[in-house]
Amino acid sequence: MLRSAVFRLSMLLPALMLALCVAIMYGPVTFSIREVTNAVLAGYWHSDTEGTLHQRIVWSLRMPRTLLAALAGAALALAGTVLQSLTRNPLADPWVLGISSGAGLGAVLVIALGLSAGWAAVPVGAFCGAMLAFTLVLFMARQSLSGQSSRFILTGVAVTQLFSAATSLTTLWKTDADTTRGVMFWLLGSFAQASWLQVLLCALVLLPIFLLCWWRAVELDVLMFGNVTAASLGVEVGTIKLAMYCLLTLLTAVVVACCGAVGFIGLTVPHIARLFIGHRHRSLLPASILCGAIFTVLADTLARTLFAPRELPVGILTAMLGVPVFLFLISRSSR
Repeated sequence: MLRSAVFRLSMLLPALMLALCVAIMYGPVTFSIREVTNAVLAGYWHSDTEGTLHQRIVWSLRMPRTLLAALAGAALALAGTVLQSLTRNPLADPWVLGISSGAGLGAVLVIALGLSAGWAAVPVGAFCGAMLAFTLVLFMARQSLSGQSSRFILTGVAVTQLFSAATSLTTLWKTDADTTRGVMFWLLGSFAQASWLQVLLCALVLLPIFLLCWWRAVELDVLMFGNVTAASLGVEVGTIKLAMYCLLTLLTAVVVACCGAVGFIGLTVPHIARLFIGHRHRSLLPASILCGAIFTVLADTLARTLFAPRELPVGILTAMLGVPVFLFLISRSSR
């Protein structure tokens, strides 16, 4: 069993490397694998005048964008996998906590009030909004952490609708046509403004949270059998759930602050990973982050190449790719 899981995980690593190479090669300007290799080996060029054109495009545009897409997909897939285990609900994803709608409202308020003077204003506003939304969910459903998870999910859905309505009202009331178009593009998700600082931030948040979740893989396996069974086996259900929810909120809030609301990854990718490697979290968690990274990198590559030079919000592609896969998984499980 362990050898089979390790073998399947080893298959995902070259698939991820291939997806990264394809994403760096293709775009409005297409490079060969040799040109990409030479540009990567030449080193990092942060100046607009130094280095060749290939080096500047690869290091300043495509590499940070591709790596940010991989990290964001891995983070959302990890959050979706753990959340579905905590709630025992196969339809749960990171947005059920109200994080996406909270981040959207925070970003829109910053833009509408004219506070977006610096490059970090919108991400900081989105992060504050996401944390506020989850704090509200946690306050309203705190008694359900060690009990039934349905109340927690329903509270998250209610808060999501509340913040979404506030976002729509603010967008229509306080912004002009051009600003509204930019806000809607951000709310649908985009990696167009990716930077090395965002890549570093996502990596520094994702790595320790993944290690903590992987360390608690046994508890996650036990929680799949229900809170009563987990408590009888010595698992502190309320404490574990609260810690996991807080970690998932931090992880998702950072991703949304960096690249907007990229949906459907946390819902679809965990099911693909379970189909590929099974339900044991010791192997499911690394499989989920690898599958999420591959899925998001390919979706972002299609988003910027299908109608080049025009670019689609990546959230549209993740939904268009994720919905058929999810419907197939539902029909397969029903059979």
